[in-house]
Amino acid sequence: MSSTPDLGPVPQRITVDVEQVRRLIADRFPEWAGLPVRPVAKGGWDNFTFRLGDAMVVRLPSAAEYALAVDKEQRWLPALAPRLPLPIPVPLAKGRPGADYPFPWSIYPWLQGEPASADRIADPVRFAVDLAGFLAALQSVDPVDGPQPGKHNWFRGATLRTYDATAQRALTALDGHIDVVTAREIWKTALDTPWDGKDRWFHGDMAPGNLLLDGGELAAVIDFGTCGVGDPSCDMAIAWTLLTADGRQAFRERLSVDEETWARGRGWALWKALVACAQTVDRSDEESVNARRVLYGIFSEYAISCG
Repeated sequence: MSSTPDLGPVPQRITVDVEQVRRLIADRFPEWAGLPVRPVAKGGWDNFTFRLGDAMVVRLPSAAEYALAVDKEQRWLPALAPRLPLPIPVPLAKGRPGADYPFPWSIYPWLQGEPASADRIADPVRFAVDLAGFLAALQSVDPVDGPQPGKHNWFRGATLRTYDATAQRALTALDGHIDVVTAREIWKTALDTPWDGKDRWFHGDMAPGNLLLDGGELAAVIDFGTCGVGDPSCDMAIAWTLLTADGRQAFRERLSVDEETWARGRGWALWKALVACAQTVDRSDEESVNARRVLYGIFSEYAISCG
């Protein structure tokens, strides 16, 4: 029997509308029933996100698998927040199913900021150092009793081999479009590089949309649905998906990332880039251009590291 976790079938997402959210609020939290409810643009995939008044946000899982993270966030985010140098979402309340919505859900404070992007970051190196400082603090939190990798976070923090099948499908689809020989070499190196087995806290989805900027500086980190304890290399992917070359070096130095963790982190970034490139292989829009930019950045950094 294989020891590689099985991701299982693709989650069956449901839909949620404003009226449902209003009914849920009225039923569970009548003191907030008079507040306006409005959807958040680009509110995420795992959760539907709605503003509740000006100071709160409602997050409702979009599938049963994503709902597994609700209790984890309710339990652990209040414990993590005081130990971290930047604001993170701390639940204000937990909602129950109702109004034809079948899962538990949460209310959080609204954290001000705009999603990070390369053109919005004022100082790429400072941003990288600040981000590394946040992750260093997160990794320093005692991991005892923390949530081990599982379906609640799609096995982030476990072996990268969990994603080998999707990577291989992407490589097949991209044959003739990218340098698949180099991509396969990087991927194999990541798969074959061992983890020391020491549990550390990780965020699990270090993506631009989960990093908020204020005045071009890192101001908050959101969406801890994939957090847990295990191998933190999954959080290294942001070094290739968002940071500049100088920022990437500063990030690695501040976080003191060893060769093995860096190689696995490169693998996480490669997996994301391959899937994105395969999904946009016949397109030339912004998403396609960005996916290839990340992929070629991975190739370039790998070539330098091998030189």
